[in-house]
Amino acid sequence: MNQAKRQAIFERLREQNPQPTTELNYSTPFELLVAVVLSAQATDKGVNKATARLFPAANSPAAVLALGEAGLKAHIQTIGLFNNKAKAIMQTCKILLDQHGGAVPSERAALEALPGVGRKTANVILNTAFGQPTMAVDTHIFRVANRTRIAPGKTPLEVEKRLLRLTPRAFLHNAHHWLILHGRYTCIARKPRCGSCSIEDLCEFKDKTDA
Repeated sequence: MNQAKRQAIFERLREQNPQPTTELNYSTPFELLVAVVLSAQATDKGVNKATARLFPAANSPAAVLALGEAGLKAHIQTIGLFNNKAKAIMQTCKILLDQHGGAVPSERAALEALPGVGRKTANVILNTAFGQPTMAVDTHIFRVANRTRIAPGKTPLEVEKRLLRLTPRAFLHNAHHWLILHGRYTCIARKPRCGSCSIEDLCEFKDKTDA
């Protein structure tokens, strides 16, 4: 995979979707933070159903703490691992109030210090809420980067670092969303839909399908 191909790939993805964004519903950095924490091992659709109930009742650290852990669980109990997630969100809300004036920090170290927030979640917040050129390498991005050979790597961190280095600068801000959506709807896990893929001729995957 050379830079000319990478340039062409991202040009086509941009042409398909000029303003990509997360499929999680949110209106503030705090809402995005909660939604991303809830999304671990859950679908965006399922998270959006839960937050549609939660956010009208509590969409700030203080309001979530006022709900109490039992009240929070009542709103998110349809989501997998909701007990652990509720505990993490409650702890995070307390830290946000005690250490950050109730605001979501825009620095990686401060984000990763929050319960339930790892590197991938921090990257989502930094990119989507604060416009920083990060790569949140989930299973979709990891698969697409390796299949296409845009940025192959053995670990998510390796793929992340290669994507940051190899993605043409003009596409860095939105690349995270394009690659996730491509993996979610076209370059799917079991049988990629190569026959309807806009970058099939540029992709270096050897076992292409006609689907």
